[in-house]
Amino acid sequence: QVQLVESGGGLVQPGGSLRLSCSASGIVFSIYAMGWYRQAPGKQRELVATITSGDNTDYTDSVQGRFTISRDNAKNTVYLQMNSLKPEDTAVYYCNAKFKIFDYWGQGTQVTVSS
Repeated sequence: QVQLVESGGGLVQPGGSLRLSCSASGIVFSIYAMGWYRQAPGKQRELVATITSGDNTDYTDSVQGRFTISRDNAKNTVYLQMNSLKPEDTAVYYCNAKFKIFDYWGQGTQVTVSS
């Protein structure tokens, strides 16, 4: 079956960095568009960053210049490098894989930015 497993979340001080990883299995990873979403308490889930099968990337305005999404098709893994973290980045971060009608989610990893 399809599994997306996120890792790398945790507690970090403002201005710090974290790298999230999402390891995929059960799909032909290279053909999927991959994305990172986040959901803060009391808020709707929002798109953070996406990367297509052709390595085109896109970011929400609030993370542009601070976050970098990348993928390693040999390892079936997508990454989110998060720098200059702010308290408002605190959320559960979810990995997503999309290809045509196929749409899969990971279980999420908590990121907390606090001093």
